[in-house]
Amino acid sequence: MRLCSIASGSSGNCIYIGDDQTHLLVDTGISKKRIEEGLAKLDIKGDELEGILITHEHVDHIQGLGVFSRKYEIPIYATPGTIAGIRNYKKLGNLPDGLLHEVDIDQPFSLGTLNIDPFAISHDANEPSGYRIDNGKKVVAVATDLGIYDDYTVEHLKDLNAVVLEANHDIHMLEVGPYPYPLKRRVMGDKGHLSNELSGKLLCDILHDDLQYVVLGHLSKENNYEELAYETVRLEISIGDNPYKGNDIPMMVAKRDQVSDIIAL
Repeated sequence: MRLCSIASGSSGNCIYIGDDQTHLLVDTGISKKRIEEGLAKLDIKGDELEGILITHEHVDHIQGLGVFSRKYEIPIYATPGTIAGIRNYKKLGNLPDGLLHEVDIDQPFSLGTLNIDPFAISHDANEPSGYRIDNGKKVVAVATDLGIYDDYTVEHLKDLNAVVLEANHDIHMLEVGPYPYPLKRRVMGDKGHLSNELSGKLLCDILHDDLQYVVLGHLSKENNYEELAYETVRLEISIGDNPYKGNDIPMMVAKRDQVSDIIAL
């Protein structure tokens, strides 16, 4: 399997996951042009995609969906709540008939050679989800836009070979930064975003010897930066109640405005 972040951050998110036979996108929160440029670096064309998985209806996850889906007519999969949010976002324009497909939380389904398990996440959207994806040999997951996590979250992120995990903000930067107070409370709330520290603590609960790569994603432009997210998460692993140190697990921070390194599993 391969995993690649085409874009990740508060201004737009798009992730590729696939194997030799089946290609998927998770979210299309950037322009059609940028999606196509990212896929080109993976030697994939838009019409070769088997499906698009949408995590939730916020603009930084769907803003390219209308233009992209009208050109390629790739099936779109999301929870009923997310699909309702997509339909209500008028700036997308009309989507081709029959492209939107409802999927249910904790009800796995298959696309081509890939098995997909949608799981619930805590975020201020209609019915947000993360996705656990496997091809029978390797397992990856995308878990971003979650204010808190619990045993249910951990269970869905166990035994992975790679994970895209949110490390949205540094708590101190957020507290002293330019956001108005209500927005600060939203970001730090149970339905907001995962801080660097909490991202590291969550990783401590899912680390195992076969976790080959961690991608830290969805960094806030105003309240975080790559080096800080990386070092904070690495420190949490080193001091956490687990047998690993921060340097034991290959880890990268997904790029905001460019394609990140391709992870081959």
